[in-house]
Amino acid sequence: MRAAQLGRWPDVATATGESGLPLNVQRVAKLEEEQLRARSISERIAAAVTRAAGTATFAIAHLVWFTVWIVVNSKWARGIERFDPFDPFPFNLLTMVVSLEAIFLSIWILISQNQMTRQAERRAHLDLQINLLAEQESTATLRIVHDIAEHLGIGDRASRRNPALLEETDIEHLASRMDEALPDAPGTVPSEQPRPGGVASP
Repeated sequence: MRAAQLGRWPDVATATGESGLPLNVQRVAKLEEEQLRARSISERIAAAVTRAAGTATFAIAHLVWFTVWIVVNSKWARGIERFDPFDPFPFNLLTMVVSLEAIFLSIWILISQNQMTRQAERRAHLDLQINLLAEQESTATLRIVHDIAEHLGIGDRASRRNPALLEETDIEHLASRMDEALPDAPGTVPSEQPRPGGVASP
Protein backbone atom coordinates (compact mmCIF):
# COMPACT_ATOMS: atom_id res chain seq x y z
CA MET A 1 0.00 0.00 0.00
CA ARG A 2 2.75 2.43 0.97
CA ALA A 3 4.72 1.56 -2.17
CA ALA A 4 1.66 2.25 -4.32
CA GLN A 5 1.22 5.68 -2.71
CA LEU A 6 4.86 6.54 -3.23
CA GLY A 7 4.55 5.55 -6.87
CA ARG A 8 1.82 8.15 -7.36
CA TRP A 9 4.07 10.99 -6.14
CA PRO A 10 7.39 11.22 -8.03
CA ASP A 11 10.32 13.16 -6.73
CA VAL A 12 9.30 16.73 -7.55
CA ALA A 13 12.85 17.95 -7.11
CA THR A 14 14.11 15.93 -10.08
CA ALA A 15 11.04 14.89 -12.07
CA THR A 16 10.21 17.04 -15.09
CA GLY A 17 7.14 17.44 -17.22
CA GLU A 18 6.61 17.87 -20.92
CA SER A 19 7.90 21.46 -20.80
CA GLY A 20 11.23 20.34 -19.35
CA LEU A 21 10.69 22.28 -16.11
CA PRO A 22 10.72 20.59 -12.69
CA LEU A 23 7.26 19.64 -11.50
CA ASN A 24 7.49 21.85 -8.43
CA VAL A 25 8.21 24.86 -10.65
CA GLN A 26 5.24 23.96 -12.85
CA ARG A 27 2.96 23.67 -9.83
CA VAL A 28 4.00 27.06 -8.47
CA ALA A 29 3.58 28.63 -11.91
CA LYS A 30 0.11 27.10 -12.17
CA LEU A 31 -0.91 28.55 -8.79
CA GLU A 32 0.36 31.99 -9.81
CA GLU A 33 -1.43 31.79 -13.15
CA GLU A 34 -4.71 30.80 -11.49
CA GLN A 35 -4.44 33.70 -9.09
CA LEU A 36 -3.75 36.15 -11.91
CA ARG A 37 -6.79 34.89 -13.83
CA ALA A 38 -8.95 35.30 -10.72
CA ARG A 39 -8.31 39.06 -10.57
CA SER A 40 -11.22 41.41 -11.16
CA ILE A 41 -11.28 43.99 -13.96
CA SER A 42 -10.46 46.81 -11.54
CA GLU A 43 -7.49 44.85 -10.19
CA ARG A 44 -6.22 44.23 -13.73
CA ILE A 45 -6.51 47.94 -14.54
CA ALA A 46 -4.80 48.85 -11.25
CA ALA A 47 -1.94 46.48 -11.99
CA ALA A 48 -1.47 47.95 -15.48
CA VAL A 49 -1.57 51.53 -14.16
CA THR A 50 0.89 50.69 -11.38
CA ARG A 51 3.29 49.06 -13.83
CA ALA A 52 3.11 52.08 -16.15
CA ALA A 53 3.49 54.63 -13.34
CA GLY A 54 6.53 52.88 -11.92
CA THR A 55 8.73 53.39 -14.97
CA ALA A 56 11.28 55.98 -16.01
CA THR A 57 9.20 56.68 -19.14
CA PHE A 58 6.33 57.86 -16.95
CA ALA A 59 8.61 60.22 -15.04
CA ILE A 60 10.24 61.60 -18.21
CA ALA A 61 6.83 62.14 -19.85
CA HIS A 62 5.69 64.16 -16.86
CA LEU A 63 8.90 66.16 -16.85
CA VAL A 64 8.42 67.05 -20.51
CA TRP A 65 4.74 67.79 -19.97
CA PHE A 66 5.37 70.14 -17.03
CA THR A 67 8.22 71.90 -18.80
CA VAL A 68 6.21 72.53 -21.97
CA TRP A 69 3.15 73.63 -20.00
CA ILE A 70 5.13 76.13 -17.91
CA VAL A 71 7.07 77.50 -20.87
CA VAL A 72 3.94 77.92 -23.00
CA ASN A 73 2.09 79.74 -20.21
CA SER A 74 5.03 81.79 -18.97
CA LYS A 75 5.94 85.37 -19.76
CA TRP A 76 8.31 84.20 -22.51
CA ALA A 77 5.38 83.03 -24.61
CA ARG A 78 3.60 86.38 -24.32
CA GLY A 79 6.01 87.88 -26.81
CA ILE A 80 4.53 85.67 -29.53
CA GLU A 81 2.01 87.54 -31.64
CA ARG A 82 -1.66 86.56 -31.20
CA PHE A 83 -0.83 84.10 -28.42
CA ASP A 84 -2.78 84.21 -25.19
CA PRO A 85 -1.62 81.78 -22.42
CA PHE A 86 -4.51 79.54 -21.40
CA ASP A 87 -3.10 78.88 -17.88
CA PRO A 88 -0.96 81.81 -16.72
CA PHE A 89 1.02 81.82 -13.48
CA PRO A 90 0.36 80.39 -10.87
CA PHE A 91 -0.89 77.62 -13.24
CA ASN A 92 -4.20 76.87 -11.51
CA LEU A 93 -5.36 74.52 -14.28
CA LEU A 94 -2.12 72.53 -14.12
CA THR A 95 -2.42 72.29 -10.35
CA MET A 96 -5.97 70.94 -10.63
CA VAL A 97 -5.03 68.41 -13.32
CA VAL A 98 -2.02 67.17 -11.37
CA SER A 99 -4.07 66.91 -8.16
CA LEU A 100 -6.75 64.84 -9.88
CA GLU A 101 -4.09 62.63 -11.45
CA ALA A 102 -2.45 62.10 -8.05
CA ILE A 103 -5.80 61.18 -6.45
CA PHE A 104 -6.75 58.59 -9.06
CA LEU A 105 -3.22 57.26 -9.30
CA SER A 106 -3.16 56.76 -5.52
CA ILE A 107 -6.48 54.90 -5.69
CA TRP A 108 -5.21 52.55 -8.40
CA ILE A 109 -2.00 51.95 -6.47
CA LEU A 110 -3.98 51.15 -3.29
CA ILE A 111 -6.15 48.68 -5.23
CA SER A 112 -3.01 47.02 -6.59
CA GLN A 113 -1.44 46.92 -3.12
CA ASN A 114 -4.57 45.34 -1.65
CA GLN A 115 -4.47 42.64 -4.29
CA MET A 116 -0.77 42.03 -3.62
CA THR A 117 -1.48 41.87 0.13
CA ARG A 118 -4.16 39.22 -0.39
CA GLN A 119 -1.76 37.29 -2.61
CA ALA A 120 1.00 37.50 0.02
CA GLU A 121 -1.41 36.37 2.75
CA ARG A 122 -2.47 33.41 0.61
CA ARG A 123 1.16 32.44 0.09
CA ALA A 124 1.81 32.79 3.83
CA HIS A 125 -1.15 30.55 4.67
CA LEU A 126 -0.02 28.01 2.10
CA ASP A 127 3.52 28.11 3.49
CA LEU A 128 2.15 27.62 7.02
CA GLN A 129 0.09 24.62 5.94
CA ILE A 130 3.09 23.05 4.22
CA ASN A 131 5.24 23.63 7.31
CA LEU A 132 2.60 22.05 9.55
CA LEU A 133 2.37 19.02 7.27
CA ALA A 134 6.17 18.75 7.23
CA GLU A 135 6.21 18.91 11.05
CA GLN A 136 3.59 16.17 11.28
CA GLU A 137 5.51 13.99 8.84
CA SER A 138 8.74 14.58 10.79
CA THR A 139 7.00 13.62 14.05
CA ALA A 140 5.61 10.46 12.46
CA THR A 141 9.07 9.59 11.12
CA LEU A 142 10.67 10.10 14.53
CA ARG A 143 8.04 7.85 16.12
CA ILE A 144 8.80 5.13 13.59
CA VAL A 145 12.52 5.51 14.28
CA HIS A 146 11.79 5.35 18.03
CA ASP A 147 9.78 2.16 17.60
CA ILE A 148 12.62 0.64 15.60
CA ALA A 149 15.08 1.70 18.31
CA GLU A 150 12.92 0.07 20.99
CA HIS A 151 12.73 -3.07 18.89
CA LEU A 152 16.53 -3.11 18.73
CA GLY A 153 16.79 -2.58 22.47
CA ILE A 154 18.13 0.97 22.39
CA GLY A 155 14.84 2.79 22.81
CA ASP A 156 15.51 4.12 26.32
CA ARG A 157 18.83 5.68 25.30
CA ALA A 158 17.26 7.32 22.24
CA SER A 159 14.27 8.65 24.19
CA ARG A 160 16.44 10.35 26.78
CA ARG A 161 18.01 12.62 24.16
CA ASN A 162 14.87 14.71 23.45
CA PRO A 163 11.52 13.04 24.14
CA ALA A 164 9.63 16.21 23.14
CA LEU A 165 10.48 15.55 19.51
CA LEU A 166 8.15 12.55 19.56
CA GLU A 167 5.15 14.74 20.44
CA GLU A 168 3.14 16.85 18.03
CA THR A 169 3.75 20.59 18.26
CA ASP A 170 0.99 22.56 20.01
CA ILE A 171 0.52 25.43 17.56
CA GLU A 172 -1.70 27.53 19.85
CA HIS A 173 0.70 27.23 22.78
CA LEU A 174 3.68 28.01 20.54
CA ALA A 175 1.93 31.10 19.13
CA SER A 176 1.10 32.42 22.62
CA ARG A 177 4.69 31.87 23.76
CA MET A 178 5.94 33.68 20.67
CA ASP A 179 3.62 36.63 21.34
CA GLU A 180 4.96 36.85 24.88
CA ALA A 181 8.58 36.71 23.75
CA LEU A 182 8.46 39.08 20.79
CA PRO A 183 8.39 42.83 21.51
CA ASP A 184 5.22 44.67 20.46
CA ALA A 185 3.63 41.46 19.19
CA PRO A 186 -0.06 41.62 18.15
CA GLY A 187 -2.39 41.27 21.11
CA THR A 188 0.22 42.18 23.71
CA VAL A 189 0.77 45.33 25.73
CA PRO A 190 4.27 46.81 25.49
CA SER A 191 6.06 46.49 28.78
CA GLU A 192 7.34 49.60 30.52
CA GLN A 193 10.98 50.25 29.93
CA PRO A 194 12.90 51.08 33.11
CA ARG A 195 14.60 54.40 33.27
CA PRO A 196 18.30 54.72 34.00
CA GLY A 197 18.82 54.13 37.69
CA GLY A 198 16.18 51.40 37.99
CA VAL A 199 13.10 53.69 38.08
CA ALA A 200 10.26 52.68 35.81
CA SER A 201 8.69 55.26 33.56
CA PRO A 202 5.25 56.55 34.68
